Amino acid sequence: MLSLTVYPIIWLVVWGAFLAFMTLMVLRMIFSYADPNPFGAIGRFGFNLRKVTERFVYPAARLLSNYRVDIRLAPLVVIFVALVITFFSLSVLGNAFGVIDGLSSSIFTGNVKATIGWILYGLLSIFVLFILIRFISSWFVFSRNTFFGFVKRVTDPVMIPAQRLIPPVGMFDLSAMIVLILIWILQSIVMAVFIRG
Repeated sequence: MLSLTVYPIIWLVVWGAFLAFMTLMVLRMIFSYADPNPFGAIGRFGFNLRKVTERFVYPAARLLSNYRVDIRLAPLVVIFVALVITFFSLSVLGNAFGVIDGLSSSIFTGNVKATIGWILYGLLSIFVLFILIRFISSWFVFSRNTFFGFVKRVTDPVMIPAQRLIPPVGMFDLSAMIVLILIWILQSIVMAVFIRG
């Protein structure tokens, strides 16, 4: 069972990576406020740290500058986004392992109804993942020939009507939350009818 053997190890590794990333962001913010001598060892370390983390911080700094907020606080925004991504990534991964375990168990026992249920549940889970990727990628610029372009094309038939009903409020797209809630309700129905029923 992947959920009991592999997932706990991945969980520890991913949260460890998040804590290391958060430490880098906090250090960057400290160096931004301290502004050490650029010719000293600490100043060179701060410069290298800034160079390594710039690709993550720049979109958040640009967002904060649009609202006239101190851009030295951008690492806090990046930490928040990384926390959300980590949480949802682990949720999706745990869900995927659960689907693999359930599907293999239902195939092994010959339960056709449960197999169909796990397949439907897995497809809905993939769609949830695509909507989350679409939401995260909306912060960045990408071309239609990338994986993000593919995700956008796959989710457009559901997201465009939802966005017409519920337009974005500022930078927040509430329609994605409504679609996710509806998909989770569908997953609960599939679970009740096909898998537990």
